[in-house]
Amino acid sequence: MTAGTGAAVRIDVVSIFPTYFDGLTLSLLGKAQSTGILDLSVRDLRDWTSDRHRTVDDTPYGGGAGMVMKPEPWGLALDELTSTTPPHSGERPTIIFPSPAGEVFTQATARDLSTREHLIFGCGRYEGIDERVFEYASSLGEVRLLSLGDYVLNGGEVATMAMIEAIGRLIPGVVGNPESLVEESHEDGLLEYPSYTKPSMWRDRAVPDVLLSGNHKLIATWRRDQQLERTRTRRPDLLDDAS
Repeated sequence: MTAGTGAAVRIDVVSIFPTYFDGLTLSLLGKAQSTGILDLSVRDLRDWTSDRHRTVDDTPYGGGAGMVMKPEPWGLALDELTSTTPPHSGERPTIIFPSPAGEVFTQATARDLSTREHLIFGCGRYEGIDERVFEYASSLGEVRLLSLGDYVLNGGEVATMAMIEAIGRLIPGVVGNPESLVEESHEDGLLEYPSYTKPSMWRDRAVPDVLLSGNHKLIATWRRDQQLERTRTRRPDLLDDAS
């Protein structure tokens, strides 16, 4: 079973800073949880440790700066979370690790992941997670290492928040007007056109006349031209990708 067939989309997050995700109880995603469209759970990785210090990291083999997250807490966490994937789904869970060494997360990625029934996000810290965790995770589900871009964050929490926001709003029923999703940046490979509202004149700046014309064909043409010009000016690489 996939998202959109009536079952809630389930998202599990594992982090050593679970309170990072309190913001996901707000706005549209918060409403989606309260109405049963989205089943979101955030767990503390330290719950799967056994020593009194609740240790989740150790020194790296081969030397080097920083610490590496130990494999066993992650193994136990993944064992538990994947064992509760709804058996009727017919698909393995998708296990996502934010990583600057991963493939770039795009709108197309978000749309694809919004159709999955069970997503698990593992938030790394320090110098990363023991590589064997990714190998083991692939025996439990589909593993995706995803990057927000060519920069490094302190951990996976911020990236996970961004991904859940991007994915969650594409789940049917989360956004009240689904037509608004079609005209957004990156949905058709271009940046979104500029938007205006009342008043028509604000601080000597006027709304473009075409938007006041009532001619929907002209407006559609103008908006498309604006998309192309914005993309050409700000993100020419998108046009290169499309050519």
